[in-house]
Amino acid sequence: MKVGMTLQLTSFGGKPDLETYQDELSLMEMAEGLGFDSVWCLDHHFTGYTMSPDPTQLLSYVAGRTKRIQLGTAVIVLPWHDPVEVAEKIALLDVISKGRTIFGFGRGAATVEYDGFRINMEEARERFVEAAIIVRKGLTQESFSFDGKYYKIPEIQIRPRPISHPEDRFYASSVSPESAEIMAKLGFGVLIIAQRSWEDAAADYARYQTTALANNITPRPPISLLNVLVSEDAAEAADLGHVHMEAMWDSIDSHYHFSDGHLRGIKGYEFYAKLEKTYAKLAVDQDAKSKAVEFFKSLHAAGTPAQVLEKLRYVHNTVPLEHVIGTFAFGGLPYPKLEKSFKLFAEKVLPVLKNDPAFQYPEPRGAGAAMHVSK
Repeated sequence: MKVGMTLQLTSFGGKPDLETYQDELSLMEMAEGLGFDSVWCLDHHFTGYTMSPDPTQLLSYVAGRTKRIQLGTAVIVLPWHDPVEVAEKIALLDVISKGRTIFGFGRGAATVEYDGFRINMEEARERFVEAAIIVRKGLTQESFSFDGKYYKIPEIQIRPRPISHPEDRFYASSVSPESAEIMAKLGFGVLIIAQRSWEDAAADYARYQTTALANNITPRPPISLLNVLVSEDAAEAADLGHVHMEAMWDSIDSHYHFSDGHLRGIKGYEFYAKLEKTYAKLAVDQDAKSKAVEFFKSLHAAGTPAQVLEKLRYVHNTVPLEHVIGTFAFGGLPYPKLEKSFKLFAEKVLPVLKNDPAFQYPEPRGAGAAMHVSK
């Protein structure tokens, strides 16, 4: 299994933005030497939640500070950006990194970001599909044009040309069941962000596989992101995990505001609208919130090295992963604890993930048929 890390870059407790960046970039500087396979950047705007407004620009810095590590976006939210510019940035990063790229895409769910970019959320799903087609055309064709509902592009070229066929490494985050089917039809792999039960994620991945095969596309192994905290002391890990996972939960709710009902009736966000009653109840019922935080914690990995490995073994057995990505800097975890957790993970957990056959991605059932129909 490949193992990566994210630059989460979320503001907590009045900590200066520069200090947040310095702390997490310090981890990034260690990552390659410690054996990590990838560094991932997110795409968020206008609040202190994940202060990463240009993931490809940030990854250009990472590219310059590393030699072999892969560079991933988790994710570029396509409806917020001009797809021609996205294609250009992808090509440029691919060239300067000598092809060390993996690109994840999504359509976003925060109204503060859609409002800030002056984009109607009801257009999100259609814009995503058009933009994805444009980005692929731009990277795979010497020149291209496009005449769609939202984007009309004259015959142009993307230069510099990418060097490593990054379109073969396109993934998309999939939270709603409907999204899994859309990503399959587009030929994207699945990027699982730990928000629903792993059993639900497995069902979505199975739906993705079925849809991909029905469209003569070879399903790809999934990639997943989850929060990770490691301590030699089980009690310390439990305490830190509880405090900082709850803070992470609160930061997500503060950014997305799922509880206020604003997604009700917005086309394409029916799945998220169903969360309204749940989140509204959590805002006024402390017992319900405590249960929700416990569920959130159950999706992630906090404990001793042995406990974290056991959790990741359960995840891998439920949804076989090719690549797991840890968010270590979550919920305002103080830097000394963060660095200790990161190094302990690299020492005791990462080598097992990379070398133990139990964590290899299994040959999927029907793989031969998948390869056959994709030709």
